[in-house]
Amino acid sequence: MTPKTASEEALGNDIERWATEFGFEQVGIAGVDLSDQEPHVRRWLERGFNGEMGYLGRNVEKRLHPPLLEAGTCTVISARMNYLPADSDPIETLADPDRAYIARYALGRDYHKLMRRRLAKLAKRIDAAVQGVDARFRAFTDSAPVLEKALGEQAGLGWIGKHTLLIHPDAGSWFFIGEIYTNIPLPPTRAAEKDRCGNCRACMTVCPTGAIVGPKLLDARRCISYLTIEHRTSIPEDLRPLVGNRIFGCDDCQLHCPFNRDPQTTREEAFWPRALDVHPVGSAFIHGHTASVTGNDESSREPGIAPADNSNRATKSAGSNRLDRAALLELFAWDEATFLRNTEGSALRRIDYERWQRNLAVALGNGPPSPQVIEAIQQRLPGATPMVREHLEWALARLQDGSGIDCT
Repeated sequence: MTPKTASEEALGNDIERWATEFGFEQVGIAGVDLSDQEPHVRRWLERGFNGEMGYLGRNVEKRLHPPLLEAGTCTVISARMNYLPADSDPIETLADPDRAYIARYALGRDYHKLMRRRLAKLAKRIDAAVQGVDARFRAFTDSAPVLEKALGEQAGLGWIGKHTLLIHPDAGSWFFIGEIYTNIPLPPTRAAEKDRCGNCRACMTVCPTGAIVGPKLLDARRCISYLTIEHRTSIPEDLRPLVGNRIFGCDDCQLHCPFNRDPQTTREEAFWPRALDVHPVGSAFIHGHTASVTGNDESSREPGIAPADNSNRATKSAGSNRLDRAALLELFAWDEATFLRNTEGSALRRIDYERWQRNLAVALGNGPPSPQVIEAIQQRLPGATPMVREHLEWALARLQDGSGIDCT
């Protein structure tokens, strides 16, 4: 590593301080050489492990070579931000077949815009500090052909675990990552973290569908996150019982990772579980606070960061009327307008109402065969789309023959 000059070291320290001011837990700087990742990426695509995610097979060269995506890029600034709510009780929810499990990252506001705005602010601050230089910046968060985890690993944010997620030795893996591509040459801020997974196979063993087919090798076609979000057609019948009560994403590999035994939780209000809007159109609950539905919704404001000693206040204020505590039957009762109202500005909008119903049908079919559930499914059948009808009929048959309750 080339020794840093005093000015470079000072700028690196400033970037870390500014990143903290904008709500990031950590920031790191790395170069753009991803040649060591190329064989793995190409083999993974050749084996079809990306499933229906055809976009991952496009622009591979840009993904592997950052300067091809943004001309002149020679430095990548990576940052991470915690998202796990402090009291969202994931284990308890998974164990209750009547409740809906939603991946913890999707309980609050969609992270894409928030992260990009914060990264853009950080870039603007850096730009002001390097006056006289023709500096260019571009921010990304899961929104372009960027090899984010590999870049984050090189920047010292953690190592890529056997579940293919980035793990920080102290913070675990419950965080978002984003990048700033820039043409400013900056030396790396820290060495990459050493892989500490060792012989542990907890994530591989606990995966409900066996989607982690090898260390750091995920067959997305079997992953519940893929099946409930990216997959647009019928969920393979042999995998439906393994989905349990998970209706949007899956966190099992993170929940059982030893480095997440005492995970860092988020102070970012935007990521706290949202309260459900059970009121008529014209009012809505936003993170536990009633607000008039006008042109100024939650997606147009910049949320704040809670004080470190007050991180549970807003989530607790929403009481039982929270997305992370919702019953499957309650969510199944939503019509499309209610779905759209409750998912505005949320990552849940990555799926449409049809896939929402499909996922809920599978989860209900894996639950206890109560008269209320059977009646609700029967009432939904006449107006269902062909895809939803297929899953409703599967759930109904499963409940009537007593083979449900597979919430694992």
